[in-house]
Amino acid sequence: MPSLPPTRFTLRTALCRFRDSRRGSAAVEFALVAPIFFGLLFAIIETALVFFAGQVLETITQNSARVILTGQAQAQGGSVAACQTVPNVVSACDQITFKAYVCTQIPALFDCNKLYVDVVSTSSFTTLSLTNYGDSCTFDPAGVQYNPGSSSQVVVVRLFYQWPLFVTGLGYNIGCSSKRLLVATAAFKNEPFN
Repeated sequence: MPSLPPTRFTLRTALCRFRDSRRGSAAVEFALVAPIFFGLLFAIIETALVFFAGQVLETITQNSARVILTGQAQAQGGSVAACQTVPNVVSACDQITFKAYVCTQIPALFDCNKLYVDVVSTSSFTTLSLTNYGDSCTFDPAGVQYNPGSSSQVVVVRLFYQWPLFVTGLGYNIGCSSKRLLVATAAFKNEPFN
């Protein structure tokens, strides 16, 4: 049997072969969809982390404000007792500042050096005046103060934390300049302690 003459390779035959071939179509389709899919996935994860961090900060604020509400911070002259259980010892307590006490409540999720604590007190809710420290873009913590008040005074404890954002490079930004300002507030009236 005589052999067939070799077909000439032309651009037209290559295009026809490329059009008829289905190998690799899944990879091409995935390459088109993957950036959108992963961008959306990372945006969902980052949004969930921001909300989770905000809730953790709220819980820390409520728990830490309790030492002011009960007068423990005022009795120690601006410091509170942080106690830890030590083996063979009932407890070990150190006198630390209120911010350091707040930092003992914080899990590894936060960096205590980037946490700002503002405690304001007044005689009633009608005379309460809070300083605006800005938003995610203009946050300036220069005027934060610590004034836990005395017995039966109104106190507002605010914690500020600039949460870093990572997915902003993909066009998803829920903050400003790759940070979102998390603010947690506790407003209460001190107990009538002595």
